[in-house]
Formats: sequence, structure tokens, C-alpha cells
Amino acid sequence: MRKLVYYIATTLDGFIAGPDGADPTGPNGFWPIPEDYIRHLVAEYPETLPVHARQALSVTAEGTHFDTVLEGRRSYEIGLAAGITDAYPHLRHLVFSRTLTEVPGPAVELVADDPVATVRELKRQEGKDIWLLGGAELAGSLYAEIDTLILKAGPLTLGDGIPLFSRKAAFDPRPWTLSDHTVLAGGAVFLTYTRATD
Repeated sequence: MRKLVYYIATTLDGFIAGPDGADPTGPNGFWPIPEDYIRHLVAEYPETLPVHARQALSVTAEGTHFDTVLEGRRSYEIGLAAGITDAYPHLRHLVFSRTLTEVPGPAVELVADDPVATVRELKRQEGKDIWLLGGAELAGSLYAEIDTLILKAGPLTLGDGIPLFSRKAAFDPRPWTLSDHTVLAGGAVFLTYTRATD
């Protein structure tokens, strides 16, 4: 069965963006992107690079982890503000929103249905794993459905910002098992956790 994987960059204090929710890797972003970080993404997770980065880096690799990406409205609108209607045309791309009535990316699927029911249906289908891109609201609503966490922990703290999961997520302590880790010389650490069995 396919797994839902929350693959996300986070600061050491657990934030995925600043308080304004803007793209931390954008032109005015604060996220450190050393060369070894980019090399690791290209080698291990090429499908998670947005289309403009893939083009700039001449990445054509299909990738081995994901064939589907899920994101919430706010995350999708960050790309729209930069003129990108579909950052992941090489993946099946679902955007969850109850307020949007259409999206300009012709291949992007707009989903107004319950995210949990949608993910459960996706898990039953054939294919590679499902990448939960974010943001925090969608991750919070899918908290109980996440099978794997891949945290790209950057060597910085923010003090305040958008957390990994929205504050609306239910209090539900869950144990995780560290199944893999990669430490990069530039200071980033990729931590893979799988949900611990009861």
C-alpha cells in the first residue's frame, strides 16, 4: 500500500516558514541552501524539485519516491504569486481548498473534499508514495494519516513562524522510529521517521 510521506524543510525549532507564510527559499527568503543541499536533493529526491529548479539544474530524473504531491491552498498560492501555475507538472498534483473554485494550472487537480478520505483513496491506488508538501493546515488535518516523516532540518532557528502542523491539529501523541538519516557538511540533516507500530 502507498504511504503518505510528509517531506518538509523545517528549522531546528520546528517552523516551516516565517510568520508571514512566505516562501523561505524565495528571493527574500532566509533558508540556507548550500551546494551540498542542492546536490542531495538532485541525487535523492529529484521529483521534489519544482519545475523551474529542475530546468535550471537540467534535472530530468523521474525520481523513485513519489508520483503524487498534495498541497494546501496557501502553499499553492505562493507559487501563483511567483507566476508558477504548476510547480510539479511531472507529478500528479492535488491542491486542497474549500475556497478556490478553479486553478490556472490545467493539470492541477482542485480538491474540495475531505483530505482524509481523499488520502485513504489515494493509498489504495497503485503507484509510488504520496508526498505531502504542506502547509501546516493540510498537514494538521492529515496528521493521523502520515506514515513517514522526512524532515530536512536546516541549521537555523526562527523563534516564531508557521509550525510543522497547524495549531488546529488534535493533541495525539505518536511515537516514531528513526529509519534513516543523512548529515550534510553544510549543516542540514535529513531525518526519516516511520510511524512506530503499536
